[in-house]
Amino acid sequence: MIGKEELLDYMRRHSYRPLTADELADVFKIEKGAVFLDLLQELENEGKIVLSRKKRYGLPEKMNLVVGRLQGNSKGFAFLIPDEPDEEDVFISEEDLQGALHNDRVIVRLHPYSRDSRRREGVVIRILKRANKHIVGMFNELEHYSFVLPDERRLGCIILIPPAERGKAKVGDKVVVEMLSWQEADCAPLGKVIEVLGFKDDPGVDILSIVRKHQLPEFFPEKVLKAAAQLPSLVSEEDLKGRRDFRKHFIVTIDGEDAKDLDDAVNLELLPNGNYFLGVHIADVGYYVPSGSVLDEEAFKRGTSVYLVDRVIPMLPPALSNGICSLNEGVDRLTLSCLMEIDKQGQVIKHDIVPGVIHVKKRLSYTLVRKILEKKEQIKKEHQVLVPMLELMRELCLILRKKRLQRGAIDFAFPESQVILDDQGKPVEIVLRQRSIAEMIIEEFMIVTNETVAEEFFWREMPFLYRVHEKPAKDEIKELNEFLGVFGYRLPFNPQGDVQPRDLQAIVEKTKGRSVGKALSYVILRSLKHARYAVEALGHFGLASQYYSHFTAPIRRYPDLVIHRLIRQVQKNGVVKQSKKLISRLEKDAEQASQRERVAEEAERESVELKKVEYMQNFIGQDFMAIISSVTSFGFFVELPNTVEGLVHISTLTDDYYHYVEKRLMLIGDYTGQTYRIGDSVKVTLMAVNVAERLLDFELSS
Repeated sequence: MIGKEELLDYMRRHSYRPLTADELADVFKIEKGAVFLDLLQELENEGKIVLSRKKRYGLPEKMNLVVGRLQGNSKGFAFLIPDEPDEEDVFISEEDLQGALHNDRVIVRLHPYSRDSRRREGVVIRILKRANKHIVGMFNELEHYSFVLPDERRLGCIILIPPAERGKAKVGDKVVVEMLSWQEADCAPLGKVIEVLGFKDDPGVDILSIVRKHQLPEFFPEKVLKAAAQLPSLVSEEDLKGRRDFRKHFIVTIDGEDAKDLDDAVNLELLPNGNYFLGVHIADVGYYVPSGSVLDEEAFKRGTSVYLVDRVIPMLPPALSNGICSLNEGVDRLTLSCLMEIDKQGQVIKHDIVPGVIHVKKRLSYTLVRKILEKKEQIKKEHQVLVPMLELMRELCLILRKKRLQRGAIDFAFPESQVILDDQGKPVEIVLRQRSIAEMIIEEFMIVTNETVAEEFFWREMPFLYRVHEKPAKDEIKELNEFLGVFGYRLPFNPQGDVQPRDLQAIVEKTKGRSVGKALSYVILRSLKHARYAVEALGHFGLASQYYSHFTAPIRRYPDLVIHRLIRQVQKNGVVKQSKKLISRLEKDAEQASQRERVAEEAERESVELKKVEYMQNFIGQDFMAIISSVTSFGFFVELPNTVEGLVHISTLTDDYYHYVEKRLMLIGDYTGQTYRIGDSVKVTLMAVNVAERLLDFELSS
């Protein structure tokens, strides 16, 4: 029987013209039976082929069509994010959505014209897969009907609830709605209330709404918990066969104080030849989670652990993530260890990847390591045994970091903030977390390990899963250069119109410490593509790295677990055989992990922003110093020192009539000549807080 790739390869030929099912069956000399028709239907459902009105099958890219995922906007329009990462996004106007909603997989026909020559535009012609079967929102009712206003404003619609489908929902309740019918023409979609989460202001309902909105799995299925419970809680002698014994080495973990899933441990020594011997020991999760097991299937579905502001939703059950797989202090643990000899220039001279067993001597926190290395004398006396190795770690870290920056890696170093919650989930403080030498040590050690592993398997020419970050689109860089030009900066272009990461890093360095620096860095970041997983080594633009992988966090990232299995297969058999089946599986792993990562990032960001806005309710009427972070035609956004952002609307600027000068990215007063532009320092008063909309309204202080 013909396979998918064979059929697609035939259609990709230059001479191919769209054929009917009968004609395709004749080409391959097979019966047009149910199996063949199912294959065509499956490829059509995936968007790999398209059936025309004349019942002929063709490839979308040869028919002026683009397949991808919709990214909605609260203003009604959307962008199509193509499946093919090299393709540019497509703008979809509200009238061209044809009932498609945010995150739906669709086929779009490109318009032969464009209202804006800088972007492609199109119309949705087919919805391949609905993404929003369950929607979270607030229940409301008017005189004649009930409806739910979705929390996800990018859906751009309300959901009507028939009287018989409202259940026990009351006005103001947060609910989960199951879709009964989708939007068509002027008809709003219909839904059924299947769960009442609670009144919108009840403790915990806000974060629970985010969990449901992003369809994050709150609990593990019983069969998964049962499988985890059957695993041992201690390492046995039987487990040690074929492993390198590192238990006598002085190995430590360095993590945040609250971390429970400890993926990585490290040790460092100075060799007689002056080089460094770095051991990076990663939890051997694959030993306990075999491919195809119920634990593996659940991990694949989840793709990643999710770190919300008040909870962790782990990829693996706690018996593994916090137990037998976590590299806890004082117990034996199984690892996959990368042992590297690194010279004084930061070059990895040689390395080895081996299954091992370790016994972590000390569990260290970032805070403790920072204090020791900042020469806090009392702390150093209390931890004298740690000082020589930690100082050596700092030395190697700075060498690796210098080497990475010299090759052009982009280092944004945005300040991070943590929202502290009380027992009721209410925010009580926003704490700034600066990246210290302690975090940098682990960051540099993990980067060099991930690069080393990726490069080895690239040159082995074996199937692998890479972490890739492709070059930014030329149109994005052109727009970025226009933006930077307003502030007196320019990016150099090579003859191909490309930009190098070192060019962007140079701008970041020049603006570091300036009031405009952080805002410019954010704009540069938004111009870059999103990192993803792929079976090809396409390089990592942001790190200026030719080969990169994710090897160091298999407890919380599925691709790392996949890589561990491939490595163990090589260690066992000497090779991983190339096969279409394996490559297809790795492509599915890459696609699923990339998609789940995006969901996790969105949920994590939303949970933090929610609590930040909620926290600011305590400060209505108070004044703050702020920096203008962006300027628009309707006002400007400001960022407070605690990283909270809000809007100063142009209507509140009552001392003059202001107009927006797009080319200069500023507001200018008609009579006073007063200007407001990115990087300006202003004093503002918090006037209003809208937690539901995540909005803060500021006015300039008088």
